[in-house]
Amino acid sequence: MASSALAVTAAGIEFQNPVLLAAGTAGYGRELASVVKLDRLGGLVTKAVSLEPRHGARAPRVAEFDGGMINAVGLANPGVDEVKAEHLPWLAANVHRAKVLVNVVGNRVEEFGAVVSALDDSPAVSGYELNVSCPNVRAGGMEFGADPRSLAEVVSRARGATRKPIFVKLSPTLPDIATAAKTAADAGASGISVVNTLPGLVIDVESRQPVLGFGTGGVSGPGLLPVGVLATYKVGKAVSLPVIGVGGIARATDIVQYVIAGASLTAIGTAAMQHPRLPEKLVADLADWCRKKGISSLSELRGTLEWRAE
Repeated sequence: MASSALAVTAAGIEFQNPVLLAAGTAGYGRELASVVKLDRLGGLVTKAVSLEPRHGARAPRVAEFDGGMINAVGLANPGVDEVKAEHLPWLAANVHRAKVLVNVVGNRVEEFGAVVSALDDSPAVSGYELNVSCPNVRAGGMEFGADPRSLAEVVSRARGATRKPIFVKLSPTLPDIATAAKTAADAGASGISVVNTLPGLVIDVESRQPVLGFGTGGVSGPGLLPVGVLATYKVGKAVSLPVIGVGGIARATDIVQYVIAGASLTAIGTAAMQHPRLPEKLVADLADWCRKKGISSLSELRGTLEWRAE
């Protein structure tokens, strides 16, 4: 049952609660439909969509370790044409209350805007999340988000292709994530997502080889929680845009941490992959927590951290 205390309006989108499924963990929705009641969630962020199909990294692509999970999927996806023809119509027909944000990737700055333009007439799409952590092939492989000029151009091109909200997803490895958020905001972003995974390497000590086919990968899981919460706090102080807090969430109180740090929304990734029905439980647990604490709206908590960094 929906709780009015959990309702959130962010970037002009009305979410029934702040619990989203993070990009890369929910496919395009259909993959989870038999185990997750998607319409009980605030929304989902789709798997990445690129202009052309991407085959992704060599298997194995995902591995668990004691501290969480590491993955190198390589942004594998069928490309924008197939997503538009096959996946978005399914979402439009089957997901009615949860909002859909499409995660967009590209090899060049112009590809982000091209993907957005191609998908923008789909009724399933409420907005976009730009993954600017992927490498710019024209800049020697530097992440788009790490180069202010490339970041601004990616966002402005996407902004020119749609009137729908655009969230920009930033990497925790950026030397100044607050400044990157300001650059995105100035270029037309509607919101910021923080954080993406941390780079890491897990070795099989018997074979002395990486556990992933690609070698290195993105680390996620419980250890990412304080990283994401700090990034949320920094970004929330730097820009007046709604923030999606991502990383390490497994309990309702983890969501509360993000909200206190300044997040409007949160996205669940690794924990949802391990326990697909956990996000639904988190919605109920968060509503119970708010009721017990006398919280009538999450806005009462947002950005209320009682600490001032020196």
